[in-house]
Amino acid sequence: MGPSYLIVDDDPDVLKAAAAVLAPGAARVDCAVSPEGLAERAQAYDAVLLDMNFAAGERDGASGLDALARLHAADTALSVVLMTTYGGVALAVQALKRGAADFVLKPWRNEALAGAMRDAAALTAERRASGAALNLDELERRAIVRALSLYKGNVSHAAAALGLTRPALYRRMERHGL
Repeated sequence: MGPSYLIVDDDPDVLKAAAAVLAPGAARVDCAVSPEGLAERAQAYDAVLLDMNFAAGERDGASGLDALARLHAADTALSVVLMTTYGGVALAVQALKRGAADFVLKPWRNEALAGAMRDAAALTAERRASGAALNLDELERRAIVRALSLYKGNVSHAAAALGLTRPALYRRMERHGL
């Protein structure tokens, strides 16, 4: 039996496409057009695929980051993969710093989306089994790893994206064994 997924996006076509990609490996795939009321249902899912913008013309990701915070307040173990059409490296880093398990740009590659959601569900299962939520050090480590990956190891660019100086990033990398 596979994981249970929730897809949240205001575009019905995106919901259909994502559900078609995720359904073959899932026990259940539910869809919602709004983040309202999700916190009450958070524990029913193994991973959530959450859009970052829900209003026409909105591009800053604020509503998605707000929904992410509400989901984590309801279930600290739940892994959330954020997605957007209007993403940039700074937004991806901000999402990861705030606890997103991963970040996907639309249009996505089907294999990448399915893999991100499988990994997110596995992380949720691990957290729920251990009873431990992700701590701040682990969030910082993941944000650094992701920034370094996005910039292909370029420490100067990763530091700028994270809002750090190069020496500060080097210190944090050393602390995390990176």
